Amino acid sequence: MITGSIVALVTPMTLETLDVDRDALERLVEWHIDQGTHALVAVGTTGESATLSVDEHSRVIKAVVDISNGRIPVIAGTGANCTREAIALTKAAKSAGADACLLVTPYYNKPTQEGLYQHYKAIAEGVDIDQILYNVPGRTACDMLPETVLRLSKIKNIVGIKEATGDLDRAAQLIDNSPKDFAIYSGDDHTARELMLLGGHGDISVTANVAPKLMSQMCEAALNGNADLALTIDQQLLPIHDAMFVESNPIPVKWAVSQQGLITNAIRLPLTQLSEIHQVQVLNSLKAASLA
Repeated sequence: MITGSIVALVTPMTLETLDVDRDALERLVEWHIDQGTHALVAVGTTGESATLSVDEHSRVIKAVVDISNGRIPVIAGTGANCTREAIALTKAAKSAGADACLLVTPYYNKPTQEGLYQHYKAIAEGVDIDQILYNVPGRTACDMLPETVLRLSKIKNIVGIKEATGDLDRAAQLIDNSPKDFAIYSGDDHTARELMLLGGHGDISVTANVAPKLMSQMCEAALNGNADLALTIDQQLLPIHDAMFVESNPIPVKWAVSQQGLITNAIRLPLTQLSEIHQVQVLNSLKAASLA
């Protein structure tokens, strides 16, 4: 089971052409390994999956797998609102050597709970790779209910869920009723510490892009049941948790990482660069955590 601080990695781009910046991607992966990040998510929401072509999507996953070279696990974002496309992306991720795939609920078309079950069942049966469900109704207009998650948890290669609602009662329900080898990950940095102290297994994190060492330390403390240390670190991170969502993710986090000199501040339309009115808050959050 993959546990701990799992960064939802940004996808760096060049300022001139907005092409994927392979050199910057290598710097990011090496930095995260050095800082103690426990696993990488390539081309998730924070990685601008919605603005990459299918070919770019697959090439970024392959690049992250190649750069990490088995040193830490790589989870590939392969979700789509078309089941056939999700299967194709998942097959490509398996071919690239990813350790697991992260599949967001189908957005826009609003499937029923039965539709969600059949969607994920088809992907699991179509590709023999570990698969992690991803529920983020605030972005997808689709909420996968705990009953559906527990039903899917019985499928052998569906091994976990990223639950991004921030609802700790729901998280507790999943932790208490899912198989012991089914991982419950937070997808909400604000409540990740509490979820792990309840018995969850890690945090698929936006904040980890700018504070990988602190996030790694906080997750390790929470997973080890050291509530006081986890709280102390999390309080240091709280301004960053807040600042990363002053505008739609990944707008603030890409600007923040660019301020740390790791990437350029390049982002694809329809996303735009962080508004000046919010730049002070983001920069101050980094300074508060001694990261800028």
